[in-house]
Amino acid sequence: MSKKSILLLVIVMLCSTLFAGCGGNDKKANAPAADGKKLVIYTSMKESLISGIVEGFKKKNPGIEVDYQSAGAGKLMAKIAAERQSGHILADIIWTSEVPDFYSMKKEGILEQYKSPLLNEIVNPFEDYDGSFTTARLGTLGIAINTDKIKTPPTQWSDLLKPEYKGAFAIADPALSGTSYMSVALLEKQFGWEFFEKLHANQARIGKGSGQVIDDTASGELAASLAVDYITNDKIKKGAHLALYYPPELLVVPSPVAIFKGTTKLDAAKKFVDYLLGPEAQALIAAEGTLSVRPDVKSPEKFKLPEAAEALKRAIKINYNEALASKEATIKKFTEILQVKK
Repeated sequence: MSKKSILLLVIVMLCSTLFAGCGGNDKKANAPAADGKKLVIYTSMKESLISGIVEGFKKKNPGIEVDYQSAGAGKLMAKIAAERQSGHILADIIWTSEVPDFYSMKKEGILEQYKSPLLNEIVNPFEDYDGSFTTARLGTLGIAINTDKIKTPPTQWSDLLKPEYKGAFAIADPALSGTSYMSVALLEKQFGWEFFEKLHANQARIGKGSGQVIDDTASGELAASLAVDYITNDKIKKGAHLALYYPPELLVVPSPVAIFKGTTKLDAAKKFVDYLLGPEAQALIAAEGTLSVRPDVKSPEKFKLPEAAEALKRAIKINYNEALASKEATIKKFTEILQVKK
């Protein structure tokens, strides 16, 4: 066996080991099937959401077996890259919130074009839509505050420059979190780098993952953070002293779903996409505190989320291809501005 083959085998084995323990905090997490008999889904959605959707799909389609892998989008993309090197992507479907990744995969020609018959029932944020991927969820980010520390709710992004947030506001590291990267790109698009310069002057911090900055806000280490909707709402549900507020310029990050080209389970994959876009699955999504793509599926009032159409109207617009091309430079600039100067 050549050195190159040995190295490739080691990479694949490492990826397999790495992902064996991923999949959220639930007691049971399914490992991806490798026998070619089951529909396999790679997703960054948390375990409690994807497991409910998969169970619902299986009840509607009793002849289709499903396995899934729930992990961070960055780890999933690394796994896919290793599998492509070995000659075969094990997954049939991918569903994450990292829009630039989907444009990259589309460009590389590894996604199947599929336009669901339910397309006319959902909102679609992609003006260049061609069926390579379809939005299945509209993630939103706002300002999460520790209600013991911040008494006056923020109403504008500029409120983060006030004294009560000095040294106590954080944004997850965009080099570690794709959702955070999209948020940084959106805020820079709307307000320019001057906004981040002002955040730095108010001693804003770079946090770790998107979940970690919310945990730090809940614990009181931070007074506030740039926060993902469903993660924050889950913490609130469990009793955390948090509240989530949305300034007028909304950060909306679509969560696309796509089918990998060459899958031997194309019909089953199409059925899953159709189910995911349908009212039953979308109701599960809305119940998690994030926006459904169906106008007929309303978010519970307690989440204080706008309607999907309104959210897209308020959303900061961005060219995703440009966001993909400038990712490295944007992360570098952000880090240079916000990192603590020694």
